[in-house]
Amino acid sequence: MTGVKSIIHKWSWILLVAFCTVGLVYPYIGAIALICMLAPVVLAFFKGRMWCGKFCPRGSFNDIILSKLSRKNTIPGLLKSTWFRNLFLAVLMSAFAVQMVFAWGSASAVGQVFVRMIIITTLLAVILGIFFNHRTWCMICPMGTMAHYAAKVKALKTKLTHVNFNKNTCVNCKVCSKSCPMGIEVFNHKNKGKVFDPDCLKCSECVDKCPKKSLFIS
Repeated sequence: MTGVKSIIHKWSWILLVAFCTVGLVYPYIGAIALICMLAPVVLAFFKGRMWCGKFCPRGSFNDIILSKLSRKNTIPGLLKSTWFRNLFLAVLMSAFAVQMVFAWGSASAVGQVFVRMIIITTLLAVILGIFFNHRTWCMICPMGTMAHYAAKVKALKTKLTHVNFNKNTCVNCKVCSKSCPMGIEVFNHKNKGKVFDPDCLKCSECVDKCPKKSLFIS
């Protein structure tokens, strides 16, 4: 990860901390959270889950801060299952919708809903990140799940940004698979030449860790 994207990823976690802190005192800023709710899904149609890997403030927090506290255990299969992710998406978004109905008409109350949801889900992300992998939350994040489905749209799939293989220099060490924070078996995509997994965050972990520099994002 280089240039502007690297700088954004390195420091955007500060926005998350600031939002949660200021939001408790001045809830009107809550609506700003809409950016982080819509952006990952919209961008997924063009770049896959790149927002989650390089621009998301919580993703930045997970990588920069939470990774230092994480036990780095494998993400549980239950959390990776389709039915659980869909159920979690439905439950969380339903809870959000109900709160919005009761808060509607008051800018302060609406803002509080956003702030409250961000704080609660961030605390959940911290708990999951400490006990499992630091990116565990990203597997069940409602916006991430919707981005996952957007990235699976057949007509766009081959045109998305992907992690690519240089098969000629790859030595089959499988470091790429071991380094993926989402638990993707990156090496299994070698014969295809691209990592088509819709949960690939384009975070560059596998690219940076590859000893032969056989991976690149394009």
